[in-house]
Amino acid sequence: MERMSAADLLRLQAKVGTVSRMQARGRLPAGEMNKTEASYAQHLELQRIAGEVLWWSFEGIKLRLANDCHLSVDFAVLPASGVLEMRDVKGARPIITDDAKVKMKVAARAFPFVFKIVLPRSQRDGGGWEEETVAP
Repeated sequence: MERMSAADLLRLQAKVGTVSRMQARGRLPAGEMNKTEASYAQHLELQRIAGEVLWWSFEGIKLRLANDCHLSVDFAVLPASGVLEMRDVKGARPIITDDAKVKMKVAARAFPFVFKIVLPRSQRDGGGWEEETVAP
């Protein structure tokens, strides 16, 4: 098999596109957190200890949207307000597939929960987490 040159690799990467490259990395097995999710879980646990969050679960709730169509959000969170929130953690400014956007919007219309996308803030911006509510 012939080796690919660096220039050929760059051309191939440009053709494939960012979203496809991300999907090619694959997913972790169900129930296993990536580094960003693990960091957010620590954040939630600190909030639980402080009384700001009453309960949280990682991949604990799977929502049926239609036949053979489900949404499993990263975290189900019950804040002290008592309104259950479904939070999906993204590693950076999200590159969300159309499928994920549609599922979140459909779920926001169908279920009495608040749906949020959670993003880490850069250290330059003070760190922490930014939450964006998904409108139905």
